[in-house]
Amino acid sequence: MLAEVFFEDLGYQTYREVWDYQELLLQQNTQLKAQGNGLSTRHHLLLVEHPPVYTLGKSGKLSNLLFSEAEMKEKNIEFFHINRGGDITFHGPGQVVGYPILDLEKLQPDLGWYLRSLEEVIILTLADYGITGGRSKGETGVWLDADIPGRERKICALGIKCSRWITMHGFAFNVNTDISYFDGIVPCGIENKQVTSLQKELATVVSLAEVKELIKKHFEQVFGCKLITEVRVNSICS
Repeated sequence: MLAEVFFEDLGYQTYREVWDYQELLLQQNTQLKAQGNGLSTRHHLLLVEHPPVYTLGKSGKLSNLLFSEAEMKEKNIEFFHINRGGDITFHGPGQVVGYPILDLEKLQPDLGWYLRSLEEVIILTLADYGITGGRSKGETGVWLDADIPGRERKICALGIKCSRWITMHGFAFNVNTDISYFDGIVPCGIENKQVTSLQKELATVVSLAEVKELIKKHFEQVFGCKLITEVRVNSICS
């Protein structure tokens, strides 16, 4: 029987709102486990687009934020130091951000497998557009031309948190993202490598709705699950 994953498209929401929502879903699941009700945990997948924001992982270096506070204010970019792994990254308009809240004990309790699976979802989505995505040794995320010095460019960043095998945070896939925002940071703390977007690679604007549908299809394929669309009357996107 396929695992059920409850899916919500949150549209365009601030980072703070969605971070709080993720925390709520994670806490609901971890509390069930603490009470001995681990079989009652629920899987979730949230897709969202954020206003401009830089997020710095718990072990990231603040020195990788290059813009001053005044420059960020001028450009209306928020900043959060958060509890995921990884260094600094950007979220903003034209980017599809995915937040899976999954109980890996019900799937596969292996963080390496989980990260590679998230990467595979994006690699398969890129293939639908005729683009060959891949991995860079020792670095998470999805890359193009990762093995060609000087041409390596990242198209999707990953950063997660896991508590009692419940995940949160996830991936940020640059679709029509304004790449100039990455000039204000050292993306993921990796110097001398480029960032790209689907729009830049294809030289045309891409439908976010279409990309989301492809991500959903490949998420089901890679994780061997069934997405159940959920609409909450009092959700943060109401």
